[in-house]
Amino acid sequence: MFDYKPDETLDTPERYRQLCDAADALTEGESDAVANMANIAALIWEFVPDLNWAGFYRMGTNSDGEEELVLGPFVGRPACIRIPLGAGVCGAAVRERKTQLVEDVHAFAGHIACDAVTQSEVVVPVIREGKVIAVIDLDSPSAARFTKEDADGVERLAALISARI
Repeated sequence: MFDYKPDETLDTPERYRQLCDAADALTEGESDAVANMANIAALIWEFVPDLNWAGFYRMGTNSDGEEELVLGPFVGRPACIRIPLGAGVCGAAVRERKTQLVEDVHAFAGHIACDAVTQSEVVVPVIREGKVIAVIDLDSPSAARFTKEDADGVERLAALISARI
């Protein structure tokens, strides 16, 4: 059995390098997207401090056949199940096809409060063959918790796993 708990003294870039290495090792050769997302959510929870939620929203469809985000594997408190494209931080990441780094979620127009404890958020789209297939969402109970280094690290993780989820 592997111990994927990182050294707490690591700087942020090294923490994400080790997170990506662990995600690569856990998902290499595994074709089940849900299993891979579940393990990656657990790894994020272990590697990234000061979180109250870490996981995925997957691209799906609603009862009218319209695309929307649907809750995927995560670690944390119960969450919103469906998010319309363009709504909230996750929907903005899909609409803009770019990372959303939000220091204060309460100042973000259209923020969806799935958990009132959340103060800051980083959401990164996972893109495969030019199409957004999911987002990685990290929430923190601390304001301005996430930095550009966090966003860069999650972007590297998203690129690594895009063919595995």
